[in-house]
Amino acid sequence: MAQIQPRYDPHRQQLSHQVAKTTTAVTLGGSLMVLSGLTLAATVIGLVLATPLLVIFSPVLVPATITVFLILAGFMTSGGFGAVASFVFYWMYRYATGKHPIGADKIDRARDKIAHATHDAKEKADQY
Repeated sequence: MAQIQPRYDPHRQQLSHQVAKTTTAVTLGGSLMVLSGLTLAATVIGLVLATPLLVIFSPVLVPATITVFLILAGFMTSGGFGAVASFVFYWMYRYATGKHPIGADKIDRARDKIAHATHDAKEKADQY
């Protein structure tokens, strides 16, 4: 007698796969929760230990932090402006030598529009 084979249904998972997925999820989730708790505890303990030092040295640390921030901000701004200026000079050199860098066509179009508008204004002024 022929046995009836159950059809494979991809939507129905076997119980062992479901148990394995659930066990893995619970294990990983629990491990991450424990690590999260340990990190929180270490942070609180570190803050409790560091607070007296921060209070004692705050008259020195606050101005020093502000000074360091301003120095770093100045250097970063200066470097950024220098990099932009170098790029602009490079672009102008390429434009002046006729190599047509990116955006040169827009500059030419704007120059032509301004020249055309100036010419029109001059003609209207001559008519009056």
